[in-house]
Amino acid sequence: MSSSNARLSRYAIVLGLLTAIGPCAIDMYLPALPAIGHALGAGPHAVQASLMAFFIATAAGQLIAGPLSDIFGRKRPMYVGLAVFVAASIGCALAPSIGVLIAFRFLQGLGACACMVTPRAVVRDLHTGTEAARLMSLLILVYSVSPILAPLVGSFVADAANWRAVFWVIGALALLAMAMVAVFLPETRPPAARQQSSLRGAMASYGVLLRDRHFLAVAFMASLTLSGFFIYVANSSFVMSTHFGVSPRLYAVLFALNAVSMIAVSQMNGWLAARFGIRRVLRTAVIAHAITTALLLLVSALAGVDRLGVLVGFLVVAYGLNGVIVPSAFVVAMEGHAARAGTASALLGTLNFAGGAVMVALVAPFADGTPRPMVAGIACCSAVVLVLALRALRPAHATAPVSA
Repeated sequence: MSSSNARLSRYAIVLGLLTAIGPCAIDMYLPALPAIGHALGAGPHAVQASLMAFFIATAAGQLIAGPLSDIFGRKRPMYVGLAVFVAASIGCALAPSIGVLIAFRFLQGLGACACMVTPRAVVRDLHTGTEAARLMSLLILVYSVSPILAPLVGSFVADAANWRAVFWVIGALALLAMAMVAVFLPETRPPAARQQSSLRGAMASYGVLLRDRHFLAVAFMASLTLSGFFIYVANSSFVMSTHFGVSPRLYAVLFALNAVSMIAVSQMNGWLAARFGIRRVLRTAVIAHAITTALLLLVSALAGVDRLGVLVGFLVVAYGLNGVIVPSAFVVAMEGHAARAGTASALLGTLNFAGGAVMVALVAPFADGTPRPMVAGIACCSAVVLVLALRALRPAHATAPVSA
């Protein structure tokens, strides 16, 4: 392996682990959600509020974490965020009530912000175009291990000890990430670039981004694609356990299948982007995703085919395509914003988690224990992404617009 490839792989591992901190805080405790509700005397909606609190905190906090990474460099905000995350994880582990758990989950989400927004900015610091897509896909490879291992680890830990032990493990993972940042990740934001950044400049940068229709269209494509997955995250454990009678261990395995599919597809992304162009690949993946989720809605919700295998099979295909859509959308959205990469990454992250929180909230009132509301919400997100892609990725946008 050449030194450049070894360095790329090392960066992908560290950045992937950092990006996975937040999702691990979601995925690892999913199998334990019913147990948490039983232990704290809370219903499903109250337990889901702990998930919503994390989403909201992560969405809001990234708006600050991104500009701070432009002003103070990439590493210092990550150290602060990881320290807050560890402290909040301890609070979650010791929470005596559902209200306290929700409060510490909110704080945990704030701590996770810097770890989720900064890696995308580091990728933009290092590369653009096809190379950026390659590194982003490697990052997604490491990141995608989280949905495979996190629910399984969470179910084993909860069975061996209890649900509180899950949060001790999550806190330990954050400490490991902090050590890896210190040892393996260089500072990619040079002092000269930091001197040109300020909070006032960040606010101006947000104004530029919010006026860039192409950026917003592609950003919402990523946001709504992930929102479809967040709908699954928020509802699947209850659907699987109550409607299909699936055990926590089997649920963790079924959840992991989605990540296996995402890994397999994401590793073709760099090759596909180099051969066919990143926008063409992104557009094709969005169309395939929309067709897959529409068929799932027709088969399961409208035709009445209520089978676990059908649901899992369609979702494995759909979430595999996420492995192309999400990293490609990030790269395309940020291509014209090198000078404000941290701020652009922050807005992308905020839209992702804000969109997830909104869509989960919209689907929640219709939840009846069956897969239908969940499937309908996923299909609606995919349909909107298709409309945005057909408009934003037309041939007229063969080159990304550059905003000053």
